[in-house]
Amino acid sequence: MKTLVFVAITAMSFSTFAAPNCAEETSYPEITKTDLQTQIKNKSAYVIDVNGTKSFTKRHIDTAVNYENIKSDFAKSLPKDKTALVVAYCGGPSCVAWKQAAEEACHLGYTNVKHFKDGIKGW
Repeated sequence: MKTLVFVAITAMSFSTFAAPNCAEETSYPEITKTDLQTQIKNKSAYVIDVNGTKSFTKRHIDTAVNYENIKSDFAKSLPKDKTALVVAYCGGPSCVAWKQAAEEACHLGYTNVKHFKDGIKGW
C-alpha cells in the first residue's frame, strides 16, 4: 500500500512539473493590450514581431524585435532569464505566424511565452 501511494504521488509530481507541449497553442496564453502595454512600460517584456521586415519597417510595437532579422541567432537574442516574459505577435487574430517564434522560445526552455492575439492590427 505504501508503495502504491508513493508511486501515485511521484506520478502526480512529474505531471505537475512536466515541460509544456510546445506544439500546442494552449501552451501560450494570450496577453491583453493593456497588460502588454504595462509590461513594456515596466521594461519586463521581450516582444517579438513575426510579421516580416516589410511590415516591421512600416509599423511595430514599441521595443519589439523583428523576428526575421534575429531568427538565425534567435537563442542569443532572447533574455538570459528563461522565466522572462516573451510575447510573440503577428498581423491580427487570424494570423498564425507568431507561433513559430513562440515554439522556438519554448523549445529553448522559456517558460513564460505569451501571444498577443490582436497583433499589430489591434495595437
